[in-house]
Amino acid sequence: MKNWIPRSSQGKKSFDLISHSSRVVKYRLSRRGFLKAGLGAAVSAVSSFSPRPSFAVLLDPLPTERILSFYNPHTGEALKVVYCRAGDYLAEAIKKIHCILRDHRTNQVRSIDLPLLDLLYALQAKLQTDQPFHIISGYRSPVTNADLCKQNRQVAPNSLHVLGKAIDIRVPECDLSTLRRAALDLHGGGVGYYPKSGFIHLDVGPVRSW
Repeated sequence: MKNWIPRSSQGKKSFDLISHSSRVVKYRLSRRGFLKAGLGAAVSAVSSFSPRPSFAVLLDPLPTERILSFYNPHTGEALKVVYCRAGDYLAEAIKKIHCILRDHRTNQVRSIDLPLLDLLYALQAKLQTDQPFHIISGYRSPVTNADLCKQNRQVAPNSLHVLGKAIDIRVPECDLSTLRRAALDLHGGGVGYYPKSGFIHLDVGPVRSW
C-alpha cells in the first residue's frame, strides 16, 4: 500500500471537486455539537425504523484526537490521518479523506458528510481496531450511480452515496458478520450486509438494515 500523494505532485490530472461550498473550513465541534452531528440525519417517520440512540456515548469523553485509516483497493492509495483534534475538524485532513473516497470511475471528488466520518470513527472504536477501512465504494457521481443501477437492481437510484452520506467497506482482519453487528449496534444510520461481495454498507440516513 502506498501513502496518499496529491495528484498534482504525481504529474497527473487534477480531480474534479464537487462540493456544496467553495472551500473546506475548520469546524469547531463542542460536546453538544457532536451529539447533534451524531443525530443529524433525519429519522423517517415510518414505524418500521428503529429509534436512533446517539453513538456518541462511545466517545464520551471526547478523545483529544480522532484518527481514521483508509485503503482504496481500486486506486492503491492509503491514508491514515488525524481528522479532528480538540474538537476541531482539520481542513487539510478532511480534503485528503474526500480525495481517497472519490468516485474512482470518474475521478470526481465531493465533500463527505462529517457525521459519516464520526460514525466510522465510532465503529473503529467499538471494534477496538486501528486497521484501515477498505473502501469498496465511497462517493458516487450521478453518472456512475445511474450506470450501476442498470447493471444491478440492488443499487438505489437515489443512493446516499451520491450525497456523500454512505460508504461500502470491509476490514479484512475483521469477520464481516462481526463488522455488521458492530455497525448495527451503533444505530447511526443504515446498514446493508453483502456477504457474497464481502462488504457492508454504512450510511447516515434513517436507521434501518437489510
